[in-house]
Amino acid sequence: MTDQELVALRESLTFLHVDELREVAAQLNLLEKGSKMAIIIRILHFMKTGQKLTAPKFPECSCAKRGKSCPLEVTGLMLKGSYKNDLKTRLFFKKVIGAHFHFTAFGIDWLNERWMLGNPPTYQEFADMWEDEYRKRQNAPASPKEEWAYIRFVQRYLTHSPDSSRDSLNVAWENERQRHKSIVKSMLGISP
Repeated sequence: MTDQELVALRESLTFLHVDELREVAAQLNLLEKGSKMAIIIRILHFMKTGQKLTAPKFPECSCAKRGKSCPLEVTGLMLKGSYKNDLKTRLFFKKVIGAHFHFTAFGIDWLNERWMLGNPPTYQEFADMWEDEYRKRQNAPASPKEEWAYIRFVQRYLTHSPDSSRDSLNVAWENERQRHKSIVKSMLGISP
């Protein structure tokens, strides 16, 4: 599958409900458990590489297992258990990034995806990603998370048809979902 096809598949998969994604994963003999994005990542990884991601084995900080704090160093890996929303970690990132740092959903999602793929970032990589995303959001408002296809659809739909009734919105949404289900079926040769 080309990168362009993977982008199109990712978009269409976000329109499926979690139970439908689980059906797709089952038909591909992939692990069906986890969040919507975890299942989508597994499907995309399989379609890109032909390899199955097993249950995520997040690299963990051995210090955290023993109840100790993990060292906070820009060159150190952000391992599961070392990323905490605590004062010590906030102060560390405020020193690295600046006083404008705060914990965000996009940061946690980014970390979870990296951990799921077995590729934990360094604290500096996280800081760079966070700062880039922060700058982007200064110029444009944050869009809903990728897996929130319904919210993104409603925003677009109401921009173009602000006087629509709830019924017409619901019909349009279901038509769009069915369109994306057909795309998934066509691209994967299975039925969601």
